[in-house]
This record gives sequence, structure tokens and C-alpha cells, in this order.
Amino acid sequence: MESQKNWAGNLTYSAEWLHRPTSVAQVQDLVCQCRQLRALGTRHCFNAIADCPEDMISTEKLTKILGVDRERQTVTVESGVRYGELAVYLNAEGFALPNLASLPHISVAGAVATGTHGSGDGNGNLATSVVGMELVKASGEKVVLSRETHGDDFDGMVVHLGALGVVTQLTLKIKPTFEIAQTAYTNLPVEALLAHFDEVTSAGYSVSLFTDWQSAFVNQVWVKSKTGDFPETLFGAQKATENRHPLPDHSAESCTTQCGIPGPWHERLPHFQLAFTPSSGAELQSEYFVGRENALAAFTAIAALRDKLAPQLMISEIRTIAADNLWLSPHYQRDSVGFHFTWKQNIPEVLALLPVIEEALAPFAPRPHWGKVFTLRPQHSPKLPEFLRLCKEFDPHGKFRNDFLTKTLYTLSVREEVILNLWRNGLSRRQIEKELHLGGYRVFDLLQTIRLKLGLETLEEARKSEKPSDIGEARRLGFEP
Repeated sequence: MESQKNWAGNLTYSAEWLHRPTSVAQVQDLVCQCRQLRALGTRHCFNAIADCPEDMISTEKLTKILGVDRERQTVTVESGVRYGELAVYLNAEGFALPNLASLPHISVAGAVATGTHGSGDGNGNLATSVVGMELVKASGEKVVLSRETHGDDFDGMVVHLGALGVVTQLTLKIKPTFEIAQTAYTNLPVEALLAHFDEVTSAGYSVSLFTDWQSAFVNQVWVKSKTGDFPETLFGAQKATENRHPLPDHSAESCTTQCGIPGPWHERLPHFQLAFTPSSGAELQSEYFVGRENALAAFTAIAALRDKLAPQLMISEIRTIAADNLWLSPHYQRDSVGFHFTWKQNIPEVLALLPVIEEALAPFAPRPHWGKVFTLRPQHSPKLPEFLRLCKEFDPHGKFRNDFLTKTLYTLSVREEVILNLWRNGLSRRQIEKELHLGGYRVFDLLQTIRLKLGLETLEEARKSEKPSDIGEARRLGFEP
């Protein structure tokens, strides 16, 4: 296979073969034939979540919009459909999606699998619109997934990181079409933001704040409103009189229309137009989510790093996302505030900086965006054991597992290594509970997680398992050195 890169160009995929099936039957045949593979969408992930050294299946030719069910208010699409094309189709049919991400260029399946989001206090991430999926399991069997069929397990199947199989179709909940307008405000005093955070983020249907962290002001606030009622000032920020790009030295030509001019939802909710190169291009991206109750403390902690951020940062964006019940969602059961960073494409320098940011956010239990760059090991999902159970059911021999999943989902944490060593040394659950001052049920859950991560059938097998590898060594997720 000729060299293939992701959209930003920071990652060269290692796959030996890249397949481009045009039908579900071809996907099934490929899944049966391949020993190890991953699905690839529009390549907008900045890490190696989609990479695989053997085979990759691109969904770029699975782009049919299969139709709207007007009675159920749903739309069904193939997995390679991009939000930009879907939105135009839906609007022509009189329907809309509740929200869109800043880029309309991303595929529906890829955005759903990684819990990608837009903004808005009352808006969940894009995966919360999913009511059904069709997926090809490791065996090549095609299965239809829905809450009606799978009950609460469906919440574990939606944000799936590609670990359960190759998604071929999705069904999304839709609503009647609507118009929205947006305008930008400039130079919001940080003091005013900290005093009126809830009022600022609720100023519209969707609100985004852009900052470079270098002054006593937030550079811009983009307010997208259904009412189109925009005051001249917003807690000291001034309404812009022309369209703005998030980056001050970039033309706003690629951005969606601002200045309070109403338009269809799909022409205002994204920051960028489908016809243009999204965002900057040669960049890296990271994003961390904290609970809304910790937003101001997290903002202050990041602001304290301004001197370290400045040499590598292009711009940051702050957005709000409503809680959901999707097991691996970064917003699982937590109203969230996301701190996004668009970096210059200086890979070694950015990699050195990320642990500094992650340490500053550590008191607030940060959760990373699955498709962006991070170095911390995600610890946020109490449903991880149940998700690993689904992985075992759908992919018993790890056909869809890659290095990214191994490091983020299957590598033992420090606490899990300690518990495993105590268990291997013959201690009972109650003895481990006393030794580590943990509740009994918590020890049982941790032991079950350890069992699943090690691929064992019983807890007694864990007593005889080999000693895990040293996890103290530095790891970098998803980057070429």
C-alpha cells in the first residue's frame, strides 16, 4: 500500500493493505479474510486510534443516505456519510439534527465512535442521536444493534472506539428543521467570564469561547441563537461587525456566516463551511473534559500555564456538553466543559507539554477526547468492565484490537497491578480491602476488570497469570516519534 496519512499529516498509517469496500457484503468478506484490521473514516483523528499494521477498511465508498422515516423521525445512513452531505439532505426533507460539530467534514460513524461533540448547555454529543446501528462482528456476521434489542448494553455499543467491529449503517434521531443565527463577540474580560460563566454559556443554543490564554481577555465568544437576539455587548465583550475566524491571522472566508444573519441550522452550527479546508490544516489537536462544577477551577489552572502554552498554541476553544449515559463517552453522566487546544505541528514539543496540562487538570478527573492527542491513561469509565465484556463477545480473539486500544483500555493501572499482585500472593478480597482501604464491592469490580483486561475466564486464573509488564515506562499514544 502506498503511504497513507491522516488529514493533518502528523500520522502515517502502518497498514499493509487499505481496502475500500462498496457494499456490506464486501465488508463481511474482508472481515472474514483479515487476521487484524481497523475501520478508517475521514481521517480526522490526530492519534493512532484507527491504525493497524495489517489491514484497514475505509468507509469512503459507503456513502448512501438510505432514507428518512417520517413517522419515527429517524434517518438511516451508511457509515461513510459525512455530516455536511447528510445535513443538506435532511434540511431539504424538512428535518435537522440537534447539533453539529465545528467541522462538517467528518463522517457520522467516526464521530459517533469517538464521542465527538458540538457545543451547548443542553446539547449532548453527536453519538446521543444514535438509535440504531448495523455492525459486522469479527466472525463476519452482520448484526443490527438497538436499545429495543440489546437493552442497556446499547449504551456500551455506541461510543465503541472501533473495538466491536466495522459499523456499516447508523440510524439517527432527527427533529424538524430550524433556523439559527450566530455572531461573534470580542475581548470578553476573564474576570467577567469567571463571575458569569453560566450566563455566558447559556447566551445561545450553542456557545464557543476562543482564547490564547495570553491576556486578561477571552479573544472571542461565538453565540449561535435560535432567536437571533444579540445584545451589543456580552458582559463587556463587544459584538463584532464582520465575520471572524478563530485564528486572528486567518481569513474568515472559510467560516460559516456570522453577524446575526439567520440561516438554516446546518449553515450556522458548524464553525466551518464544507467547501473549504477545515480549521488550519497543519496542526495537532488535544481536548480534555471536566465536570461543569470544576470548569472555573480548570480554567484558572490552565491559565496559569500561559507562558508554557504560548510557543506551541494556535488557539483554544471552550465548549459545554450535556451529560449522557453512553459508557465510553467523555461526557458519561457528567455535564461537561471541554478545553480544546489547536497546536502548531511541533510533535516533540507538544508531546512534552501535554503531561504538564494533564497534571494541572488531574484534580478535576479530566477525560480526553478519544480522537485527539493525549498522554494520560483514561480512567473515567465505571462501565469499562462491561465494555470489555462486549469486546469479548463481539471480538473474542482481538481482531479489532490495536496498540491504541491495548494501551488505553487493556493496560493495567497502578492500582490494578497492586491488587493483582496481592491476589496472586493469595490474599482474599476482604484482605485486599483492608490492605488498601477499599470497599469490598470496589475490590470485586477491580478484580473483574483485571480478569477481562488479561483475557482470563476466571479470577482463579488471575492468581496464576504472568506478572504484568512495568507500566512505569513512558508511553505516548498515537504518535510517530
